[in-house]
Amino acid sequence: MSIKKDPKLTFHKPGFESELRIPFIPDGVSAGFPSPAADFTENNIDLNKELSENPLATFYIKVKGNSMIDAGINDKDVLIVDRSIEPQDNKIAICFIDGEFTVKRIKLEKDCLYLMPENSNYTPIKVTEENELIIWGIVTYVIKKM
Repeated sequence: MSIKKDPKLTFHKPGFESELRIPFIPDGVSAGFPSPAADFTENNIDLNKELSENPLATFYIKVKGNSMIDAGINDKDVLIVDRSIEPQDNKIAICFIDGEFTVKRIKLEKDCLYLMPENSNYTPIKVTEENELIIWGIVTYVIKKM
């Protein structure tokens, strides 16, 4: 099921009813020196279940734009967002500010909240009493095409 909220972000609910089984090698692969050959064991993985600690509060969101590239979030990446996680300083969040969705890093200061881009071409958003802000969810994973 797809829910379109804003042209900059596209929201999708995980499909937990999927029968698709993707082969999974649980022992990992060496990123250093090659390891001796081990028995090849193959299991299946369901990424919806693997990447969702709270399935009822989890959404996939496709990014449009490049304000978060220095955090490793690029245009067309898919974010996994958990709405059950409490917002905290320095977390990357999906924010609904003044009627628009955006992805930014939360920065708490003494008496102020900023939504910080991770690209020097963009300016931070200082949240004031005049703004309508909802921290919609916290980004837990980024899926990207290589």
